[in-house]
Amino acid sequence: MELSTRIDKAMTAAIAQAQGAAGNPDAVPGRLAAALNYAVTPGGARIRPTICLSVALACGDDRPDLAERAAVALELIHCASLVHDDLPAFDNASFRRGKPTIHLAFSEPLAVLTGDSLIIAGFDLLGGAAPADALRALRLVQLLARHTGMPHGICAGQAWESEPRVDLRAYHRAKTAALFVAATQMGALAAGHEPDPWEELGARIGEAFQVADDLRDALYDENTLGKPVGQDVAYARPSAVEELGVQGAVKRLHDILGGAIASIPSCPGEARLAQLVRVYAERMTPVAPVRA
Repeated sequence: MELSTRIDKAMTAAIAQAQGAAGNPDAVPGRLAAALNYAVTPGGARIRPTICLSVALACGDDRPDLAERAAVALELIHCASLVHDDLPAFDNASFRRGKPTIHLAFSEPLAVLTGDSLIIAGFDLLGGAAPADALRALRLVQLLARHTGMPHGICAGQAWESEPRVDLRAYHRAKTAALFVAATQMGALAAGHEPDPWEELGARIGEAFQVADDLRDALYDENTLGKPVGQDVAYARPSAVEELGVQGAVKRLHDILGGAIASIPSCPGEARLAQLVRVYAERMTPVAPVRA
């Protein structure tokens, strides 16, 4: 089965479970239930769950259900972070993935509750795997929590934007790289491998993704990205382009990606995983300025 098919099927099941409408749709708040589905569709690249499942496959994928739960839990956390990031208190974004953001489509209170509900759904999904493999499920919960909250998870990443002085690498590592580290480590752990050796690969992919995002924010237009651009300048946020300039940021991106493949731990599917990283490296690199 294609990875995208596995992810889509597992995501659909997870959202249906979170909506809780089976048998009696009138017994749940319908608008919040609709907002949950709205927040995760369309799915975009689903890069984090794809990396998670790819690592699980490279490590043998001996618990496919657990790997799928890990991948979708990770994506639910990511989608929750986007809902919260778009709120007026943060980016005040008007559209995401080509459609109105949650707080405009449903209201600001429902956007807050949607993000909260998606986070809870992610952890609930992992908890549901406990009867089959309690130890792995518990360790997956701990990994996801570590990369979501303080002091080094995505909550910390968002908080760096409120600090008077910012360590750019720490900011990028928490805001973006944290969930990529979670993706590689959770994929390995779901397949019975120790997660620690997979940290460097996730960190490199995550840092590269953030630098590429900084470049796209500076160079591309809204129609190309399907979301507002120029946000780093508008909100005086730290970015690789601000610190290094466009050419310096491109060089950093290439330097980061150069070591990513070499950092892949020894595993049965190492060659296939290396090819996947090469493909993502090509997709991440902005090819030319396209902003009007």
